[in-house]
Amino acid sequence: MARAHNFSAGPAVLPLSVVEQLQEALPEFRDTRLGLMELSHRSAAFGEVIASARERLKRLLAVPEGYEVLFLQGGASLQFYMSALNLTAPGEAADYVLTGSWTKKALKEAARACDAKAIWDGGETGWKRVPRPGEYAPRDEAVYVYYTSNNTIFGTRWAEPPAVGEHHLVCDASSDICWGPMDVARHDVIFAGAQKNLGPSGVTAVILSPWAVERSRTAGQSRPGGLPSMLDYGLMVDKGSMFNTPNTFGVFALERVLAWLEDLGGLAVMAERNREKAALLYDELDRTDFWRPHAERDSRSLMNVTWRCADPELEPVFVKEADAAGLVALKGHRSVGGLRASIYNACPRESVEALVDFMRDFERRHG
Repeated sequence: MARAHNFSAGPAVLPLSVVEQLQEALPEFRDTRLGLMELSHRSAAFGEVIASARERLKRLLAVPEGYEVLFLQGGASLQFYMSALNLTAPGEAADYVLTGSWTKKALKEAARACDAKAIWDGGETGWKRVPRPGEYAPRDEAVYVYYTSNNTIFGTRWAEPPAVGEHHLVCDASSDICWGPMDVARHDVIFAGAQKNLGPSGVTAVILSPWAVERSRTAGQSRPGGLPSMLDYGLMVDKGSMFNTPNTFGVFALERVLAWLEDLGGLAVMAERNREKAALLYDELDRTDFWRPHAERDSRSLMNVTWRCADPELEPVFVKEADAAGLVALKGHRSVGGLRASIYNACPRESVEALVDFMRDFERRHG
């Protein structure tokens, strides 16, 4: 089998060593005499897996004492609503910094639960950057400020979390969690779908501060009828992420990805690797007028690199020829078109080097 260079935005490339461990565990997991996907979530064997996943994530991200880590279902899309539902009482305010499609969707869902308002809208400048200091101001009455740390569709990122003063901070980190170190203590909620940097689809990691858990038990439960059980942070904490049957396969895969990160030396090492990979690709995009990068330089993502051809008619040709050359999933998001290379943690430097070589050859033949 010849594995292609995978630039998919998600579900995304996994470390080959992890894929091989998953393959080995499918017919028989350790000494259980059962396959990985046949284990009871109540078994001691799976209890060890989910506990290890929780502790590895805490170590890698230096999660402060007292914070809770959950592994839930429903993806980031469910968290758009679940976070607002748990953190606000009816009528309370929450502020959103709109930097792309996912924050717009989060705002729409949050408005079902509270007075949700955009305090900055990057759509007015074509989603080419994140805001600069002084361009947004949270309302005094806002319970929290919400942002997306990395934008997969438009290829922008926050180099630092937004400055929100004493306001609580909620972050959708789906597409760059564990790309490098993160100041978890500045946040009260961090959530991430696993299918980009943590593992396969079907698992969502959620990190909650003590304040967030308490708000769920007070403000959230103040809603008429209380919170639905499946949407209750406090209940999920009490049940250790196992109020219902979790995605046992996905949690094991996530645990193995976290082990891979630790074996590499942790997130400082991974951050340097990611910076080097991104620099290779951006240097090529900036070298010539044949390509047109989308994001402004000070907002460029290290995970999702987006660009256009100077001649847009060449873009489908590029995607077709790249695929034939073993470079797959380079078509931009269906809502914006163009080209996109997602170079998450598990995307090796060799894949980026192969892409750059192909781009130079493509320009030579079509420029």
